[in-house]
Amino acid sequence: MLSIRLVVDPTEVDTLVLPVRPAEGPAQPADGATGPTEAPGTLVPTCLDLPTDLTAEATALLPYLDQPGAAGTVHRSIRPLLTPARLLLVGVGDGDEAGWRSAGAGVARAAVRESSITIAMPIDARPEAVRGLAEGLWLASYRFRMAASDDGPAGPPALAEVLLAVADPEPYRAALDTARVVAESTRFARDLTNMPSSRKTPAWFADQVIAAAAGHAGLTVDVREPDRLTAEGFGGILAVGGGSAQEPRLVELSWRPADARTHVVLVGKGITFDTGGVSIKPRDGMKLMRKDMGGAAAVIAATVGAAALGLPVRVTALAPLAENMPSGSAYRPGDVVRHYGGLTSESTNTDAEGRLVLADALAYAVDRLEPDLLIDLATLTGANSVALGKRTAALYSDSDELADAVLAAAGAAGERAWRMPLPVDYAEYLGSEIADLYSAPTQGAGSVVAAMYLREFTGDLRDRWLHLDMSAPSWAEGNDGELVKGATGWGVRTLLRWLATQPG
Repeated sequence: MLSIRLVVDPTEVDTLVLPVRPAEGPAQPADGATGPTEAPGTLVPTCLDLPTDLTAEATALLPYLDQPGAAGTVHRSIRPLLTPARLLLVGVGDGDEAGWRSAGAGVARAAVRESSITIAMPIDARPEAVRGLAEGLWLASYRFRMAASDDGPAGPPALAEVLLAVADPEPYRAALDTARVVAESTRFARDLTNMPSSRKTPAWFADQVIAAAAGHAGLTVDVREPDRLTAEGFGGILAVGGGSAQEPRLVELSWRPADARTHVVLVGKGITFDTGGVSIKPRDGMKLMRKDMGGAAAVIAATVGAAALGLPVRVTALAPLAENMPSGSAYRPGDVVRHYGGLTSESTNTDAEGRLVLADALAYAVDRLEPDLLIDLATLTGANSVALGKRTAALYSDSDELADAVLAAAGAAGERAWRMPLPVDYAEYLGSEIADLYSAPTQGAGSVVAAMYLREFTGDLRDRWLHLDMSAPSWAEGNDGELVKGATGWGVRTLLRWLATQPG
C-alpha cells in the first residue's frame, strides 16, 4: 500500500502539491472580454515557506483554470529546469474532510506516474483534513489484478510515497493511523469481493477470515461446516448451498475487548456466487455475481478494523456463506425451508437466496449472542438501485435513534444511505398458506418487502435492528472519486465510523 508520511521540512521536492479553495462570489470575465476570469480559486496558505516566484506562478495560473478549487480537481504544471519540476494545484472545496478526501483521490490519479510527491498542508489544517486526504489517496490508488503482468491499461503505478508537509506532525498522527486502518480494512473487503468465484468458495472465504484474525490479538474465529450446520438447524444456509459442490459455511468472527459494555452483531450476506439456482439468471445478470458476498466482506473487514483500532466495543460478525447453484440437489421454488430457531419460509424464487442465509444468521444472533444492537448488510435486491441509483444504499430500521446514527456515520465516511419505510400494511405480503413466510412475495416493493422479511427473524431485537441493502453501491462501473472500478468495499467505512461512537 502507498506510503504516506508526515514531515516537517521536506527536501529535494520534485513534485509539489498545493491546495486551492474556490474564491467567494461568481467568476466574471476580466476586462469584459476574453482572458482569465476574475474570482479565481485561492491558494491556501501552507506551512511551507514557498519561493516568491513559485507562489506568483501558481497564483497567475488560477484564473485560467476550469473550476479552480472544486474538490478533487487537479491542474498539473511542468516547470523545466526549475525546482520543483512539477506543480499540482488540487481543489479541496470547502476544506472539510469530504473535500480533502476528494483531493486525495484526485492527486492519487494525477500523480500516478510520479515516484514521490509532497503535499503542503494548510497552516491551520485540522486532523480531519489529514484523515480525509489519506483515505482518498489510499482508496483511489487501490488496484486488483491477477494477470501475469501488473501492466494494466495504464501500466503499473509508480507512486510509492506521499509526504505530508506539516508544521508539527504530532496533532495528526492519530488521524493518519485511523485513516490507514480504515483504508486497509476497505481494501481487504474490496479484495474479497473482487476475487473470482472460481477461487472464492465458502471454504476459501473462511480461510481468509482465519488468516486476517491471526494478525490481531483479541480476534477469534469459529467456522461452522455442513455437519454442524445440520446439527444446529441452519436450514436456510444448507438449502441455498445444497446445489453446489462447494459446501456452505457460517463464519463467526469475534472482537471482545476487556470491559466492553456494548455488544454489536454485524451480519453480512455471503453468497460467493449466485447463478440464481433453479430460477437461473440470464448471463448478463450473472457475470458480476462474484460481488454477491459484499455484505459479508464488509462486516468481516469492519470487525478486523475495530480490532486494529482497539475500539472498546464488543463486535461479532456473522458471515453465512453459500454458493447458489442449480443441480439435482438444489432447492426449488415451492420448497419450505426451516430456519434456525424454527420459523419456516416458502421459497417462491431461488434467486432470492440471500435473505434465506441472513434469516438463519439473524435468528442465531438473537438466540445465542444476545447483542445490544443488530445490523445486517446485504447485496440483496436490484430494486435498491431502481429507487436510489448506484451510489446510495437503502437503510431500514424501526429505531429512529439507530437509523439517525448510522446515517450520520455514512455521511461522515463518504458513503451515502437513504432511509426507506417499513409500511405496516405491506406485512400481509409475507403470508404463506403452507409456511410462516413467503421468502420473496411478488407484489412489488422488492427492497422494502425483503427488509420486512428479515425483520421477522430479529425477535426481541426488532426495535434495535437495522438493515442496509447495498447491492448497487457495492460495485463501481468506473473510477469515481475514491472509488476504483470494481468492488467498492461499501459499508466498511460507515461501520467503523459508527462503531467508534458506541460506548465501550
